[in-house]
Parts: sequence; C-alpha cells; structure tokens
Amino acid sequence: MTRSEFDMLCAVQPGAILSGPGELDAWKIGGKMFTCFGHTDTRATNDDHTVVRCADTEMARMLIETGAAGKPAYFRGAWVRLDLASLNVTEAAHRIAVSYTTIRAGLTKKAQAALPACEET
Repeated sequence: MTRSEFDMLCAVQPGAILSGPGELDAWKIGGKMFTCFGHTDTRATNDDHTVVRCADTEMARMLIETGAAGKPAYFRGAWVRLDLASLNVTEAAHRIAVSYTTIRAGLTKKAQAALPACEET
C-alpha cells in the first residue's frame, strides 16, 4: 500500500482533516490525531509506516506479539505502528476505522456534535 492510498482511506472518514507538513503529518478528527506519519523517525522514511490507535491496549499488544503491527517509537498504550508495504486495503481500512472511531468517541459531546454524522455500520 502507498501513502497516497492510505490517505484516501483516511479522507473518507467524516470530518477527517490532514494536518502537516511539519514534524508530523497527521489525520485528525475534532483536533485529535487518529493516525500519523512522523518525519523524525530515523528507522524509516515518512511514507514507510503510520501509527494508529487500537480500541484498547490488549488489542495493540496482540497485534504487536503476532507481528501484524510493530511497537511505535514515541507512542504508548494502544497505539501501533503499521508498515505500509505489508498492509492490504482491507486491513488498512479496518485499522483506520477503529482508530478514527476510538478517537472520535473520546471527544467531548460538544465536539462530537459539531462533526458530520457517521454512517451506521
């Protein structure tokens, strides 16, 4: 998967905004990041990987332990690193949706009300 393909999957999330360039290129909802590409990680270039939020730390741990995701350099808890080269569209769309939904649910009620409605799945 390319960075451009990943960005297209992020862009379809209601109210998602791409911020950057800067230290981080991040997709945000209500001002809160749900995925990012870091410019300062010396292990890989900006377009090689992304970091997304899982629903909980147990899921993040399981993904890391099974090799489906990596441990991100500067994030803790329920965040995981995804290598774009080994990511397929279905898995990417799922990881983006989980990250987006988790971050959106953590916004204040006022911030949530100001966002476009989400489609029910």
